[in-house]
Amino acid sequence: MEKLVIIPTYNEKENIALIIQAVFALQKDFHILIIEDNSPDGTAEIVRSLINNYPGQLFMEERKGKLGLGTAYIHGFKWGLKHGYEYIMEMDADFSHNPADLERLYDACKNGGADVSIGSRYVPGGKTENWPLDRQLYSKGGAFYTKIITWMPVNDPTAGFVCYKRKVLESLNFDRILFVGYAFQIEMKFAAWKLGFIIKEVPITFIDRKIGVSKMSKGIIKEGVLGVLSIQLKSLFGNYRKKIRNSD
Repeated sequence: MEKLVIIPTYNEKENIALIIQAVFALQKDFHILIIEDNSPDGTAEIVRSLINNYPGQLFMEERKGKLGLGTAYIHGFKWGLKHGYEYIMEMDADFSHNPADLERLYDACKNGGADVSIGSRYVPGGKTENWPLDRQLYSKGGAFYTKIITWMPVNDPTAGFVCYKRKVLESLNFDRILFVGYAFQIEMKFAAWKLGFIIKEVPITFIDRKIGVSKMSKGIIKEGVLGVLSIQLKSLFGNYRKKIRNSD
């Protein structure tokens, strides 16, 4: 067991079977963990119907409700560490992340010297497709704002297509990761960077979801804006490295 892909779901019945099939069709020995937040549309039932088709490869953890993206990934990280995976990846269920790029993210960590690899829209070769102008402005503006405030050398800090080496996740005190939405992705990268891990960005094409409803909201954007300030203030004045490092 080496490579685990974590996919959080809430109301993804149109996409979930297709994304699972697409990952396994790569035939690259990826395992999948679905973190299912009690979707009322029957997403969990679809996943359950597929588990027997992929014994020892497809798993699902069900939670009692919609508890936030960050807590879903942390639940998945803990599960992946407990079950011995060396490379733990995160991606969306809606095909905005191309499953074929999983191998490139994995290779950047396995062979390319990265401890964290990011599927990036904002490095040479990266781009977005089918995004309205306001989404482009929010995303690019947020990335620029984050880089200015935190000084973190990452061009796409809010990216949700990421591969972590086991040692990175083992080093983090998840109880100190405070944000659950837009700022969660920033905080994870910031924490890894502050602990001295090597982050590399891999260019991808991010395609806006074609099926289902976007989870973006004004509250998520607000969390990002205020969260970035909070993260940097904790770093400057709160002994951040000591607090974020797992002491177990």
